[in-house]
Amino acid sequence: MTQPGLKVLKPGILTLVQDLGRFAYQHIGLSPGGAADEHAFLWANRLLNNRSNSPALEICFGGLQLEVLANTNIAITGAEMNATLNNQPIENWQTHTLKVGDKLSFAHASSGIRSYLAIQDGFELQPSFGSVATVMREKIGGIDGYGNPLKADDFLPCSQHKPKLTTHVPPLFIPDYQRSLILSVIPNEQTDQFDEAELEKLYHWTYRISTQSDRMGIRLEGEPIMPNVQGIISEGIPYGTIQLPPDGQPIILLKDRQTMGGYPKVGTLFVLDAFLLAQQQAHTEVRFTQISLEEAQEKLRYFYRFFGV
Repeated sequence: MTQPGLKVLKPGILTLVQDLGRFAYQHIGLSPGGAADEHAFLWANRLLNNRSNSPALEICFGGLQLEVLANTNIAITGAEMNATLNNQPIENWQTHTLKVGDKLSFAHASSGIRSYLAIQDGFELQPSFGSVATVMREKIGGIDGYGNPLKADDFLPCSQHKPKLTTHVPPLFIPDYQRSLILSVIPNEQTDQFDEAELEKLYHWTYRISTQSDRMGIRLEGEPIMPNVQGIISEGIPYGTIQLPPDGQPIILLKDRQTMGGYPKVGTLFVLDAFLLAQQQAHTEVRFTQISLEEAQEKLRYFYRFFGV
């Protein structure tokens, strides 16, 4: 019997296999990786009653086309890419039933930049260091274990399932990726290495996302922020770290970040806002505000408790 699954006809601009990431290996230099927008990723799996960490596809900018070789159910969330099933438009942020012979296509992103395609019970792939998360820079994870994005003729194995009732995300929980972003920053132990006038730049100026941004980090362009020190001893890099290289232009480090770094750090972006930032196109303007560590922890606990993570 032929293995059920999805066959890649066109891989699109960049399509990656992702889960929640590769943890407990930063000490040997492996980036955690994982879904850039966990909010959309987790909703896709929740709609299908999957495990929260079930492997899914992260479709960046669009263009993916798939041939369906299984009877199963999927969920699509995240960026709006005007998906079609057999050339008929289908809705974002809900489930759909697939049958053998169907053709699933994604156009180019019109709102947000990353869409997530989850399949019932997840794609059946072999993990590397406990995860299938694709980190291209480190050549690990993904469909082949070597960190490669999807290419034409790749095959994504899955299990067969009967049609299920359509479920969708309540409108209250669907983000507007085109609204103006005010991102929350948690002060850290290095914040006092910046003069008050320099800190005020972060919270009073508008910054623009650079074209030199990727899954490793978001580079910003705007008023330079200069610390009182030019370098520090290299240390571990948390998700959302806002570091200041010598030119003073902030870099916000995301899922594929390096594990160590020695640039001064003005603060740490609140995790849920980092997910929203990962959906923004180049040239988007962002502003910043402060949030206390206690408030950030409370909101994040509620978020992960909701999804059972």
